[in-house]
Amino acid sequence: MNNLNNETMSLQQQGIFADRITDVPRSFIREILKVAISPEMISFAGGLPNRELFPVEDLKQAAISIFDKAGKEILQYSNTEGYLPLRELIAERYLLKMGLQISPDNILITSGSQQGLDLLGKIFLNDGEEVILEEPGYLGAIQAFSLFRPKFCPVPLTLEGMDTNILADILKHSKAKLMYTVPEFQNPSGISYTEDTRRKMADLLSGRQLYLVEDNPYVELRFSGNPSNSFYKLLPDQTILLGTFSKTVVPGFRMGWIVAPDHIMDKLIVAKQAADLHTNIFTQQLLYEYLTHYNNDAHIKRICEVYGRQRDSMVDSIKRFFPDGVEYTIPNGGMFLWVILPEGYSSMELFDIAIKQNVAFVPGNPFYTDGKTSYRTLRLNFSCSDEKTIHIGIKRLAEAIVKMKR
Repeated sequence: MNNLNNETMSLQQQGIFADRITDVPRSFIREILKVAISPEMISFAGGLPNRELFPVEDLKQAAISIFDKAGKEILQYSNTEGYLPLRELIAERYLLKMGLQISPDNILITSGSQQGLDLLGKIFLNDGEEVILEEPGYLGAIQAFSLFRPKFCPVPLTLEGMDTNILADILKHSKAKLMYTVPEFQNPSGISYTEDTRRKMADLLSGRQLYLVEDNPYVELRFSGNPSNSFYKLLPDQTILLGTFSKTVVPGFRMGWIVAPDHIMDKLIVAKQAADLHTNIFTQQLLYEYLTHYNNDAHIKRICEVYGRQRDSMVDSIKRFFPDGVEYTIPNGGMFLWVILPEGYSSMELFDIAIKQNVAFVPGNPFYTDGKTSYRTLRLNFSCSDEKTIHIGIKRLAEAIVKMKR
C-alpha cells in the first residue's frame, strides 16, 4: 500500500493528473466513517437512511414479477432519458404532493441526484465562473462543483433560509449562472426555508440569466410543521429540480432525477450520454413495479414516524446533557440537526476528544467552501441510531464537550 501511495504522489508531482482532480479532496465524511467502524463506536457521522426500514420483501417480490413480465427486455440497453412510465409517475407525484405541473419530457433519470449535480456542472460551469450556494452547504454539491473549478459565492444561512440581504449584495456584482439550495430540511443544518424567504429570493432572482437548483432529497420526510411553496412554483422558468428515491425507498439503487426546461434538458441528455449512456434500466423498472404495486406512501409514513421519534430522542438528550451555551437546530424533517458550540471552541478539536469517548460526528469545516477556517459547528445524524443509542451517544458527546471546556 505504501508503495502504491508513493507512486501516486510521484505521478502527481510529475503533473500527470488533471488539475481539476488534484484540487478536489476526498470526501471528508467518507474518511470519518473509516474511523467510526469500531463496534464500540456510536456514530452520528453518516448521512445514511435507516436500513431497518428498507422494504426488502416488497422489492424482492417486485423483482420476481418484472422478470416474469419482461424477461430479457429488462437486461437490454435503453434510452438516455429514462423509463417513461417511471418519469410519468414522478410527474404525477409532483402534481399530487407539490401542485407542480411537470411534463415527463422534462424529467431525466440519473444515477442518484449526485450525478445530477455532476451533469449540471458539466453543462454550466467554466473554470473560474461563479456558483452561489448556501453556507453551510451540502458537501456532495461542494465536491461535485469543485471539479469544475468555480468561484464559490457562499450565502450564510439563517433559521429562515438564505440571508436575503447578503444574497442581494452578491447579486449586484455576480455573473453566476447557477445557484444551489436544499430548501427543505437542509443538509447539514436541518433548517427549512420559510415562505417569506423563498418569495424574497424569487423576487431577487427573477429575470436574471441564472438558474436556481432546488435539491429536495428529504422533502417527503416531514414529521412536523407545514410545507412551503417550491421555488419551481415561484420561479418556474429559472428553477431546476433534483430528486431521489434514495431516502424514500433505498439508496443502493442510486436512482434520482433532474427536472429542467427543454433547452437545458437537451444539453443534459448530451452530458448524460457521454457519462454512462443511461441509468440502470433493470432498477428503473424494478422501482416502477414496486411503486405501482406496493404501498410506498405507507412506507414513507413509517419512516417519518421512526425518524421523528429519533429526532425527539436526540433533542431531548441534548437538552438534558449538553452544557449551557451550546445552540442547536430542531428540524421538522429530514435526517440531521446542526450544533453550534460556544465561542472559542473548535469542532475539529472536539472530534478528536469525542472519538476517544467512542462517539463520532461530522465537524462543520467541510460544509464551508474556504477549507481553512476552524469552525465551531458540527452535524449530527439521527436516522441511523435507535433512541437508546442516541441517548448514550449524546451523553458521551456532552462529556467530550465538558472535557474540552476544561
